Amino acid sequence: MTAADNFTAEEREAMKERAREAKAEARRQKGEDQRAADLADVLSKIEAMAPADRAIAERVHELVLSADPELAPRTWYGMPAYAKDGKVVCFFQDAGKFKARYSTLGFQDPALLDDGVMWPTSYALTGMDAAAEQRIVALVKQATGK
Repeated sequence: MTAADNFTAEEREAMKERAREAKAEARRQKGEDQRAADLADVLSKIEAMAPADRAIAERVHELVLSADPELAPRTWYGMPAYAKDGKVVCFFQDAGKFKARYSTLGFQDPALLDDGVMWPTSYALTGMDAAAEQRIVALVKQATGK
């Protein structure tokens, strides 16, 4: 048994995607050209999702950027993600990514969601309604200190 046998095909592909992203980041110029290319990558990933996941991802994308327009869209392990000061704050994982039953809105260490000694860092999304939209905006604002 090799170390690669410990990962699913989807996990191995996500790691390969992250390696490709890192190489692309190193090649790109900093500034507006990079931001435009990163945004195009995110929109391309969203477009490639299954219709139900794509509908949720498109709305999450809009909500995240409306909550904090300073966040920089980029891909992270092949998923749409949003960074502040070069560090991923939150990401969207579609259900199809790892053959899960639901999509996920997740938050990374830079997110300011701390609440005592234990707090959630990811949220399952099976659809979108007004309450979910409000919660996403509130979480992103809290996560970024807005």
